[in-house]
Amino acid sequence: MEIREFQRMIDEIYRKRDEERGIEKTMLWVVEEVGELAEAVRKGTNIGEELADVFAWLVSLANICGVDLEEEVLKKYPGYCLRCGKKPCECDSL
Repeated sequence: MEIREFQRMIDEIYRKRDEERGIEKTMLWVVEEVGELAEAVRKGTNIGEELADVFAWLVSLANICGVDLEEEVLKKYPGYCLRCGKKPCECDSL
């Protein structure tokens, strides 16, 4: 499944609830899910489940904001490093 397909699916299922909740409350859910992900990483449990939750809430936020997430991801991450232009990245370490 591509990002756009997932975004469409989430929109079809949750559009009404997402619109009623609004941007600010949806953003709070994103933050809460990131907190749950941080705890899962710290404990080493349920990491995949929490990553999926964060992704789903980000997609809901993108839907409310009218953002095509796949388009934005491909602009920001075109398949090579934007700094050095290489794949894999050959930039100096962080």
